[in-house]
Amino acid sequence: MKLYFLRHGIAYEREAWQGENDELRPLTDEGVEDMKREARTLRNMGLKLDTIVTSPLVRARQTAKIVAKKLEMDVQEDVLLKPGFDVEALGALLARHSAARRLMLVGHEPDFSRTIAQLIGGGTVAMAKGGLARVDTDDDAADNRLLRGTLIWLLTPKLLGANNGH
Repeated sequence: MKLYFLRHGIAYEREAWQGENDELRPLTDEGVEDMKREARTLRNMGLKLDTIVTSPLVRARQTAKIVAKKLEMDVQEDVLLKPGFDVEALGALLARHSAARRLMLVGHEPDFSRTIAQLIGGGTVAMAKGGLARVDTDDDAADNRLLRGTLIWLLTPKLLGANNGH
C-alpha cells in the first residue's frame, strides 16, 4: 500500500486566531494559494490515489478539498486523523479503507512525523506545513503489530510549488 501523508497548509497561528475552537482555525489566504499551487503540481506529477481521507479540522479539510478538486476526487473525513493520530489509529483507518491501495491522509503535526518515524523504524521526520511524504507498507498493514513501511520520499512545500519557502 502507498500512503501519502499531507500536512495541512499554512493556517492562522493560534495566537492570531480569534475563534475559541481551535478545530475551526482555517488556512490563511497564503495557505490556500500555496495549496492550489501544490495541487497543480500533484496533478502534473500524475499522482494517482484511490481515496483521500482528512481530519475533520477546518484547516485539514480545506487542504484536502483543494487537492481533491484538482485531482477530481472526493474527500472522506475521519475523526481518527484528529490531533492524537498515531500508528494504532493508522491501523484502524487502514482497516476502514482496506480496498484502497493508494491512500492520501491529510492531517496534523506532530502526529504525522511521529507516525512516519514509527512506521519506518525510527529516526526523525519533520513535516512542514503543506509537506507530503510517501510511505509504502507491506500487505499486513492493517495489523498494527506488523505495520511497517519504507519512506519513499518526503517533499517540502517549496518543491511542490508553494511560495512559503519551508
